[in-house]
Order: sequence, then C-alpha cells, then structure tokens
Amino acid sequence: MNRTRSASPSGALELLLIGLAGVLVALVLIGDWPAYAQVASTLEQPNSYLRWIVGDISEVAFYKHELPALGLLLGAGIGHWAHRNGRRWQGFAICYGTGLWPWLLLSSLLGLLLSHVLWGWTLASGDWQPTFVAFVSLPAAMVLLFGGGWRVALSGALLGAVLVTPASLLLVNYVCYPLQLPVVVGNVLGMALASAVAFILYKRFPGLLGERRDSALNDAPAIIAKPDHGVLWTLRRVLADFSEAPFFGNEWASLGLLLGVLLAHVLAPAAAAYGSMLVLEMVAAQALASLLGVLLWRRQWIARGWYPTYIPIVSVVPAALLTLGGSWQAILLSASLGALFAPPLAVAISTRLPSYMHGYIGNVLSMAICTLAIVPLLSLIAGEAG
Repeated sequence: MNRTRSASPSGALELLLIGLAGVLVALVLIGDWPAYAQVASTLEQPNSYLRWIVGDISEVAFYKHELPALGLLLGAGIGHWAHRNGRRWQGFAICYGTGLWPWLLLSSLLGLLLSHVLWGWTLASGDWQPTFVAFVSLPAAMVLLFGGGWRVALSGALLGAVLVTPASLLLVNYVCYPLQLPVVVGNVLGMALASAVAFILYKRFPGLLGERRDSALNDAPAIIAKPDHGVLWTLRRVLADFSEAPFFGNEWASLGLLLGVLLAHVLAPAAAAYGSMLVLEMVAAQALASLLGVLLWRRQWIARGWYPTYIPIVSVVPAALLTLGGSWQAILLSASLGALFAPPLAVAISTRLPSYMHGYIGNVLSMAICTLAIVPLLSLIAGEAG
C-alpha cells in the first residue's frame, strides 16, 4: 500500500476549507485588530497568545499576523484540492506534486504547537522569540523526504520541537541579540544545524522512520502541461515563490498569504509585519527580488525544473527593510543582491550535502550567509550616504 496515500488526513479537506473561510469572514466582520506591540506585550492573555501562535504560521514571510496565516492555509487547501482533482487552474502543484500536503501540514502544525508547549515560556522575557521555526523546517522536510504516514508526521513534529526550536532560541538570544545581528540569521542557522542532527540520527538509526524516499525538492514541480517559461509563467513563478518557504510553492497559497497581509494592513497598519508600517514596501521588495531571481536564473529553472529563487523573500529583503527602512535604495539593493547571490549559493551547498540530508538545509544556510553579508553592507552604504 502506498504510504503517502493510506490513512491520509486529506479526507477532511473540504471541512477544513469551509472552516477556514468561515473564520476569515468572522475575523474581518467582528475582528479586533490590536497593534503588534500590544499583542507582544500582553501574551499572558489567552487572546494575545492565540494571535501569536496563529501568526507564527505566516512569520516566515515576516508578516506575523493571523489574517495572512489563515489566508495561506486556505489558499493552500484550494491548491491541494485542485491538484488532487486534476484541475488545470491548480498552478504549480502544491508540495511539488507529491500529494503530501495534508501530512506536511499536520506535521508542521503539530511541531508548532509542541514548540509552544515546550518553549512558550521564553516569551515571558519580553523579547521576540523564534517560536515559529518548527512550522517551516524539519517536520515538513521529513515528510517530503520519507513520505506520509503517522510515524513520519509525529516524528518530524517531535524532532522539530525538541531540536529546531531550542537551537534557534539559543542562537537568537545568545548570538544575534548580543551581537545585534538580524534575528533571521539565528532562525535559519538553528533550522540548519538541528535538521542536520536529525538526519544524522536517522542515518544511524534507519528503523526510526521506515523506508527513505527521494527528496521532492530535487524533482521538477508537477504541472499539467510543459511550461513555456514565458511572461505568464514568470509572473506565476514570482507569485508561487511567496509560499515556497513552508514548502507549498503554489500560487493559490501565495495569493491567500498576500491578500491576508494586505487586508491586515488596511484594517490595522500597525499590526502586521511587527508593526513596522512597511507591509507595502516589504511585499514590493519581495516581489522584485523573486522577479529578478527568476529572470536571472531562468536557464536554471529550465534545466533543473526548480530553483530556489524564493530565498531572498524570506531573509535578505525583509531583514534589510526592517533594519534600514523602506527607502527605494534599500528595496532595490536588497532585492538585487539577494536575487543575484542567494539562489546559486544555496544550490552549491545543497548539492554537496550527504544524500541522506534534505536539500533545504542548503537553502537556509544560504539565507544566513547572504543576510550576514548583505545587510551590514547595505547599512554601511546607507551610513556613508547619510
């Protein structure tokens, strides 16, 4: 029996979609929209803490709000339904055409919730903490690498909470904060180091998860027809890049994410994106980074079927804007340098990893290296210009 299909939680997909849509409508109609600072300062209250947990789902894009989080899940559910039913409008098949989205989502959400059970107390410090990292790292990677099933999903969630979250917490609090580095560096380095440890454990104890399957990130995305890599494909690819970090890579998921953050910005400008008031500038810079990356590395997309042009969207670009502000210089330089250097560096690292490790480790290492190199450079340029 195919392990990725048996006992799949996807049977409740329609109910999930209806529920998410209902929650979104209710939030928009009756929602109270406190500023980010208010939520972060009242996490002892159940409502604020629930907002924080749900906001973790969209944290990887630096949006940190319940509307983009729920929009992402709703859009991803539509994308999965369309893929499962062979709809031509499905876009890039979600989760690289593996059909593993229900298991991936289950493992990621369980990893997120377990992380809060184990490490939620760190929020009492009053400083921002990377409680979101398990949602976009090891649990999803393990499902893509080893297939679906309860053993893989639960093991990925457990290892994500036990290894990834504390690794990122340590790096953020004892490296990034003291050295005044962008916290994304600690987030992604924690993901990389902890995931490497987890895959080494599997290598030494292969019976823990069962039979290994090939990484989906090494396969071309499943699509209905062969793409022509023209203008329409380029625009679709830019949109899909917005949901690559949680391993969705689908236009519907990205559309839900973006509509959610733009709606949040309209309803409460000081709520999303850490209250930075930079939502529009951030989305524009992220789109520019992806567009430049897709254009620069078009031949790689054609040759490989997939290329990590999403990397600057969730690292260099938002970190630069939060550090330097939303000036056109920060937007243009962070998008250009991120698009130029981050994708090929990620591929160079990933192709040198042992075969038993998921290639996403190279992606997050590239995020860390490029952020460490580019953001201080832009700060220096901005300082000299000032």
